Amino acid sequence: MWVAMAAVVAWLGGYAVLCALRPFGPCRRCRGTGEIERFRKTRTCPRCRGKKLRLRLGRRAHNSWRRTHAAGSR
Repeated sequence: MWVAMAAVVAWLGGYAVLCALRPFGPCRRCRGTGEIERFRKTRTCPRCRGKKLRLRLGRRAHNSWRRTHAAGSR
């Protein structure tokens, strides 16, 4: 039980560091290529709009928390 809890805490800490150092990750839909193939035609990825990167979920949550904290402490 303690080992599992320690593993989860270590994983969360590592993910927090990753979100701080590299807030953008490759798009999951196009796998970072910026294009997808549909009906044998190549087109721009609608999720990342061809930019190949998306903001990580953890960084999005952190930014939301910062905005809420800043709005509440004015």
